[in-house]
Amino acid sequence: MTDSSTAAAARPEAPRLPPARPLWRVFLAFLGPMILANILQSLSGTLNNVFVGQMLGTRALAAVAGMFPIVFFFISLVIGVGAGASVLIGQAWGAHEPHKVKAIAGTALSLGLLLGLAVALFGGTFTEALLRMLGTPPDVLPMAVGYARVMMLAMPGLLVFILYTQLMRGVGDTLTPLYALVLSTSVSCVLTPAFIRGWWGLPQLGVTSAAAASIIAFGCALAFLAWFMRRRKHALAPDMELLRALRINPRLLRLVIRIGLPTGVQMVVISLAEIVLLSMVNGFGSNATAAYGAVNQVVNYVQFPALSIAITASILGAQSIGAGRTHMLGTITRTGLKMNLAITGSLVLIGYLFSRHLVSAFVTSPPVIELAQTLLHIMLWSSLVFGFQSLLGGVMRSSGAVLVPTGISIFCIAAIEVPSAWWLSRRFGINGVWMAYPITFVSMLVLQASYYRLVWRKRKIERLV
Repeated sequence: MTDSSTAAAARPEAPRLPPARPLWRVFLAFLGPMILANILQSLSGTLNNVFVGQMLGTRALAAVAGMFPIVFFFISLVIGVGAGASVLIGQAWGAHEPHKVKAIAGTALSLGLLLGLAVALFGGTFTEALLRMLGTPPDVLPMAVGYARVMMLAMPGLLVFILYTQLMRGVGDTLTPLYALVLSTSVSCVLTPAFIRGWWGLPQLGVTSAAAASIIAFGCALAFLAWFMRRRKHALAPDMELLRALRINPRLLRLVIRIGLPTGVQMVVISLAEIVLLSMVNGFGSNATAAYGAVNQVVNYVQFPALSIAITASILGAQSIGAGRTHMLGTITRTGLKMNLAITGSLVLIGYLFSRHLVSAFVTSPPVIELAQTLLHIMLWSSLVFGFQSLLGGVMRSSGAVLVPTGISIFCIAAIEVPSAWWLSRRFGINGVWMAYPITFVSMLVLQASYYRLVWRKRKIERLV
């Protein structure tokens, strides 16, 4: 891509912000494939949990669920990199500078690969110690260790895949990640039960079946991405230009870290808080741990669309800033808030109406089903509040303003969520842990909205690259 005509021909279908086109349609064009992709990504894990829970039992599900906060912790490290890089890519793309897009992507992918290798080494070495530190119930510890070690060794490929899909969103492409996740989910759904039962001569891997299937699935997805993007002459295709850009550019690294590090720290704090909460849950026994896993699966489906709306607002905001159209930021914010109310609100309602059926998909034990349903009822409504505060943070992030919004989130998690969960769990048992979520999300919304209205909207917005 050395001239404007070549760059234009290589661009995927990207959302634009023409004055005559309703912004909600622009949102949907970007948002629809991303929501489907997030659902598919979660569906892969969900179906694996269904196979494990239904075919191997509640103890096996508890072993898999106990690994969730640890995996989330390591994924958080690369999510920060992707958040910072996608904002920079969005601004460069909006300014019609494809050479900067490749340079930013090369720096981000190089950093992501190094993080993945470090995670594999650290996680593979200290897996059992981490699970013991979490207080994993003794009756599921051996299975949990086996599953966790396989997942840790798979982290380099998994983290690069997640990062690549984040970078593609910066250039307005949410369809290609969807295609890759359709393939990944399909492969995983076939191989997980095949490894559990030993179909087609495959080894019976027990609880590690889901992890082994995930490794193969993400490998197939990465191979597909490389082929498909080169064939379509995608702006981020792994061609010689991108390969030459696979190095750490100090200036771009500083910008990526400046925007992405606070987000990564926030994600790490969230994961650490989840680890603390899981240790509290583990103290109530393996049934509580299994219920925790089932509730997380349901809540993920409600919160993923809310997060997708926030990401959409962030990318559209970054592209608007790059194109010199900062006046669109207010309209993007209002549209995102309305869409969160409509989409996330509808999913919350569905979750309450069919809560028993939803948790029954993951567990078969009647006491666990009753417990999971009660916990879901306590906190599900607050996912709508979570979406509102995420949207405000996403819009502010598009301009590079991340320190205060991220600081607010970290404060609420560390100073409100964890202490309130501990105190409430001592007064109300396992239910008290879930009472802490609504308290935290409401606090976040109040503080984020105050900063957005009183400070951020009065700032002068400028390009970062």
